[in-house]
Amino acid sequence: MSQTHSELPLAGLRVLELGHFVAAPFCTRLLGDLGADIIKIEPPAGDPVRKWGESIDGNALWWSIHGRNKRSVALDLKRPASRDLVLNLVESCDVMVENFRPGQLSRLGLGPEALRERRPDLVIAQISGYGQDGPYRDRAAFGVIGEAVGGLRHLTDHVPGTSSLPPVRVGVSIGDSLAGLYAAFGIMAALWQRDRTGGDGKGRTLDVALTESVFSMMEGMLPEYGTLGKIKQPTGGAIATAAPSNAYPTNDGKWVLIAANSEPLFSRFAALIGQPGLATDARFTDNPSRVAHAAELDRIIGLWTSARSAAELQELLEGADIPSSKVYTAADCATDPQYLHRGMVREVEDPLLGSVLHSGIVPHIPETPGRVRWTGPSIGQHTDEVLSGLLGLSAPTIQSLRSEGAIA
Repeated sequence: MSQTHSELPLAGLRVLELGHFVAAPFCTRLLGDLGADIIKIEPPAGDPVRKWGESIDGNALWWSIHGRNKRSVALDLKRPASRDLVLNLVESCDVMVENFRPGQLSRLGLGPEALRERRPDLVIAQISGYGQDGPYRDRAAFGVIGEAVGGLRHLTDHVPGTSSLPPVRVGVSIGDSLAGLYAAFGIMAALWQRDRTGGDGKGRTLDVALTESVFSMMEGMLPEYGTLGKIKQPTGGAIATAAPSNAYPTNDGKWVLIAANSEPLFSRFAALIGQPGLATDARFTDNPSRVAHAAELDRIIGLWTSARSAAELQELLEGADIPSSKVYTAADCATDPQYLHRGMVREVEDPLLGSVLHSGIVPHIPETPGRVRWTGPSIGQHTDEVLSGLLGLSAPTIQSLRSEGAIA
């Protein structure tokens, strides 16, 4: 039996997105995937992300996922009529998410005070580079700056002294996505406080900083510095606190991750590579010893892996129940049986692009799973639908607003 929209976990929740680029739109995509009604306000030229990455006939493939399950309303927020429309829309929304520079929406007449005049219990999520206050409040920032200030870019670098290349980027907009994820979590917490039995019925304002979102993920970095004065250093492909746990070369030009860093695992692994004596070698008998001699251990393992193909290693390691995997590419992900079984790789039909592969919904809720209801819309695709359906505007009024340039 097909699932109806009312059965989705967040059905009935309406979210207004005044977002652009990555952080706020990623937050609302997560909510939309679980059934929330996302009304995305974007300028007549569209969200700049529509032009990012590979495209077909000017339509970005990433946008198909980034904008999915959202209704696009194209407004020129510099025009008073458009700002009035936003204020009117807020009355029927539970949440507003934005990632403008601090104070910018207030200067447009769309700050928290103005919004709550229309909807007193509105939950507002504000995502910015450094937060809504503090000495760095007005500094420009994108996700990469959050990675740098949060300490991540230092730790994703090569081992000190081994390379003169720039510090390595994770490869995706991880700083923005982390901030969006924290914002989505905070929104649900605020709604719980507001709406649960015995809740206070009050709106809340969430202040999410890119820098703080990254910084909060840095595990023991801060306490180690505060207590020991130790500055955590990048370790390349290895883990500084566990061994063996690294990426090792194969004879067909690939890499295989092996994590045999407990005593039982290492004993099995030592037997697998034909060197059972390693498990009783004083250098490798427990994890602290292995960490202290990780370079020598990695050399031994690398000699074993480099004589075999990735497929052969995968079979051997799985047979010995050793946590391991080759390093996946996009092609590997797209054909992986586990991903396919759980719907994490799914083929969807995009009116702008044709058949497109999308990643699935996280978290997976078996009883009421989220779903891709539609792909990223064209600019302003839902403007008339939203203005007539939620605000009750007539077709002539909508046409007049379009003629004035207030909507597109």
